[in-house]
Amino acid sequence: MCKLPAAYLRCRSVVPFPKAFLSRALLFALFLSLLSLRSLAGTLDLTATAALVDLSQAVEVYEDRSGSASLDDVMATDRFRAYAGSGAPNFGYSNSAWWLRVTLQAPSTLPVERLLEVAFPTLDQVDLYRLGPAGRVHVETGDRLPFAARPLIHRHFVFPLQLAAGETTTLYLRIASEGTLTAPLRLWSPEAFHLADQTSYAAHALYYGMLIGLGLYNLLIWARLREPVYLAYVAFVAAMAVGQLALSGFGYQFVWPDWSAWQSISLSSGFAATGLFGAWFTRLFLATASRHPRLDRWLSLSSAAFALVALAPLVLPYQWAALATSGIGFAFAVLAVFCGISSLRQGNPAARFFLIAWLVLLIGVALMGLRNMAVLPTNFVTANGIQFGSALEMLLLSFALAERISLLLKEKATATARALDSERARVHWLEESERLLESRVAARTHELAEANRQLQASEARLIELAHHDGLTGLANRVLLFDRIDQAIRRAQRNNGRFAVVVIDLDGFKAVNDTYGHQVGDQLLVELARRLEGQVRASDTVARLGGDEFVVLLEGGCEREQYQVLVEKLRRVLGVPVGLADGVTVTIGGSIGLAVFPADGSRASQLLSVADHAMYVDKRTSV
Repeated sequence: MCKLPAAYLRCRSVVPFPKAFLSRALLFALFLSLLSLRSLAGTLDLTATAALVDLSQAVEVYEDRSGSASLDDVMATDRFRAYAGSGAPNFGYSNSAWWLRVTLQAPSTLPVERLLEVAFPTLDQVDLYRLGPAGRVHVETGDRLPFAARPLIHRHFVFPLQLAAGETTTLYLRIASEGTLTAPLRLWSPEAFHLADQTSYAAHALYYGMLIGLGLYNLLIWARLREPVYLAYVAFVAAMAVGQLALSGFGYQFVWPDWSAWQSISLSSGFAATGLFGAWFTRLFLATASRHPRLDRWLSLSSAAFALVALAPLVLPYQWAALATSGIGFAFAVLAVFCGISSLRQGNPAARFFLIAWLVLLIGVALMGLRNMAVLPTNFVTANGIQFGSALEMLLLSFALAERISLLLKEKATATARALDSERARVHWLEESERLLESRVAARTHELAEANRQLQASEARLIELAHHDGLTGLANRVLLFDRIDQAIRRAQRNNGRFAVVVIDLDGFKAVNDTYGHQVGDQLLVELARRLEGQVRASDTVARLGGDEFVVLLEGGCEREQYQVLVEKLRRVLGVPVGLADGVTVTIGGSIGLAVFPADGSRASQLLSVADHAMYVDKRTSV
């Protein structure tokens, strides 16, 4: 009897060789002899140097459609056939139990220690039956049993085998599962197995480390920007990690080893959640609600389908959910690619990375789906296509998000530049408007100043016309009375005197009648100039109308002094006046004098007294 390693002692049962009854022993020996003769053609000769043997092409398979056949039933059947497929045995989604048989022959010179690996961690039931000189050995495992119950603590189903020198043993492997039935069988030397494990674990650590890094990086971006697209990406990465952990067996080994119920549905539900969050990310990243409304409705429908499929194993057979996940996942990947193409055609540069990412994932999903359905053989590419595809997709989607940030920054910079240009244009316009306004204000101010000057001039002219005689420029009656009133107030304050002289021209009417009004006007202007020339600047010479003049003499003189001035004015008026066309005329003037306050205290009184005196002078001169 061979010696088994300690881990192998966890076998479900060991049945010793029946020594009690000789007849049964003979029959069993005969059966083994017949079995040996039957399996010699399929016997796999192990050499001491064979570190790895792929058993895929060495096994014979038998389909137990009812799933109820016992080992004795299987041993008695003649329906075993050599596996005709390429790659690892793959039976797709099947409700049958499948039996695999292989016979191993150890070298005759030395014992052999090997590890039998079934490298598909999502199988529900994996039973190994070993027939040899020691009898039957049955080891039961599968992902529906606690992880700690495995014969060797490993993410795959690994069975330790020890063969004595020259020993021949037949292995029966029974597999059944609601998911895809794939049984990659490899026979390892312990050293080669552990070395390959190190490489495999390192590669997976790199893969999951990348997922964690991308997830945390974009989670920090979401925490900073609060844009839902980054949260959708993080959820997408997390769901992808769950699906991949279930697919690779690392989830059951390290994350949920005591949760066999979840292990049995984690693959389907994990990838369904991946599709759900992938559809959410696609809608947000490509803005399909506003740019592609019809595609957005299909994406929403995909999200609803993925949500239902993720929960389906709770109420429906797992196989239905697994098939639905594969089908919907492939259809959604095609839809996402179509969305990327449509967005790229609309001029969205970030859709380039998105499109490439989903094309890569589509290839990986297609490989996994076609392998699950036994359309493609199980090999290194089809077994790991989803991991390669998802790794590249995550990187490319992260690049797409980075490109999106870059585009947003460029758009922001462009918008800022446009805003600055607009602001500069507005400032320039305001400056030009201000300069134009200033020039207009200056021009208007100048116009107003000119108008004001003209108004003032007009006002002054009006005042001039209102207070002066239009012909001679002398003060008129209004101004004369105002000046007399002012003189009265001054004289009253200072106890002073002033005189009012009334002058009426003698012979003016004859000149006017003889030579005309134009000559008469010239005469009046000349006489007005002569009168102004004989008085001081503080005195006032006024024309009351016609040929009547009034002179206001200030200075506080005595009556006799005023009388001297009156005579002076009389002589000036009597000087001949040369007019146009050689006309010379000589006229005189009758003059009356009134002195304030002796002759009156009001202007009217003074003028009345002076006017009376003028008439007396006129009668006397006649």
